[in-house]
Amino acid sequence: MYAIIETGGKQYRVSEGDTIFVEKLDAQEGDVVTIDRVLGVKKDNDFVAGSPVVDNAKVTLKVEKQGRAKKIIVYKYKAKKNYRRKQGHRQPFTKAKVEKIEA
Repeated sequence: MYAIIETGGKQYRVSEGDTIFVEKLDAQEGDVVTIDRVLGVKKDNDFVAGSPVVDNAKVTLKVEKQGRAKKIIVYKYKAKKNYRRKQGHRQPFTKAKVEKIEA
């Protein structure tokens, strides 16, 4: 059994027991978060697609860690114009484990 969920503007295919890295959720470590934006569920060779979401479907996540990804460097420059801008960025993320899929 698996589900396709949407959180943080991205879509994820998850099964029970999976560990996923999603955009930062407003929760503390150890909290349980329920995602109700379930776009599709596959159960016993039967796939149910929502329009846009599946009714009465939920995915329960347990937050394991809040963190920030590795730094990426954003470098802008224009040739022959002496224009250079260097900027770093670390994207926040939430590491969560899929506890239960209800459909």
